[in-house]
Amino acid sequence: MSKHPAWRDTIIAVVVLIIVLVIPLLHRSPAFEDFIIRLSAMALFATSLNLLVGNTGMVSFGHGMFYGFGAYAFALTMQMTELSLPVAAVIAVVATAFAALCVGAICVRLSTEYFAFITLAVQMLFYSIIISWQSLTGGDQGLRGGIPRREFFGFELESQLHLYQFCAIVGVLGLLALRHISVSPFGQTLRMIRDNEDRASFLGIVLWRARLSAFTIAGAFAGLGGVLAALFVSGAYPEFADWPNSGQAIFAVMLGGIHSFLGPVVGGMILLALNDLVTRYTEYHGLILGIVILIFAVGLRRGVLDFIKLIRLGRAR
Repeated sequence: MSKHPAWRDTIIAVVVLIIVLVIPLLHRSPAFEDFIIRLSAMALFATSLNLLVGNTGMVSFGHGMFYGFGAYAFALTMQMTELSLPVAAVIAVVATAFAALCVGAICVRLSTEYFAFITLAVQMLFYSIIISWQSLTGGDQGLRGGIPRREFFGFELESQLHLYQFCAIVGVLGLLALRHISVSPFGQTLRMIRDNEDRASFLGIVLWRARLSAFTIAGAFAGLGGVLAALFVSGAYPEFADWPNSGQAIFAVMLGGIHSFLGPVVGGMILLALNDLVTRYTEYHGLILGIVILIFAVGLRRGVLDFIKLIRLGRAR
């Protein structure tokens, strides 16, 4: 029997989703609703990155390009067509997956160091295209003019409450899908490649094919996070695809824990909360965040959930 039965993960996801959906019915807080919307996007983005970093041992410095690609693909589709929101979202995710497939086909055969820097180089190229192609992307001003938030399945997305509910549902379902992928035989194959490439290759696993599949899947889920971000800000901006955004995802993974599935979610929560708190009191938020991350790195030497897991294992012995 699987150590992580699918039904248990599904039940946990359903319980969490019910709690999140019930909270605004008991007490409305626009700040809390905004936080959960942003966290839904960040959680998908950071957890998809950890499919590469934690499961496969592939550190991508350019994962933000797919977050930005998904945001721009969705925003452009909604602005230029009359397609429904779900169809536009599916088109954006599929387009992002194809982009990840093309980029991955170039990168995944490289060694770990070159892979990291090539992904960063491709992201910088994509960012330059966004800035330069003003007629399509709006240049450094981004895609303004708003995204039509058309009603579907009873969700009136002009309402903050309905947008909150929609993003929470998509976020939880997306994380559940990533969880199933992580504990599936494919996920176990990725961890085998991470731990011992030679053994995996000896067993008949085609390394580049498995890595390319992981890279494509991770890109698709990052694109889904970009869709939620574009919905939240009603547009798409170059900052979504810039290298500091990739850094945010890496920080979230490090803060929460590379070896815990929910680590990136917890890390994203900490990062967003710190951003919100620090920016209220000082303009030097980057410096403060850097100090906090340094404390985690030097003090705990691992993410929060990894540290808690280590303590629990120590007590169990």
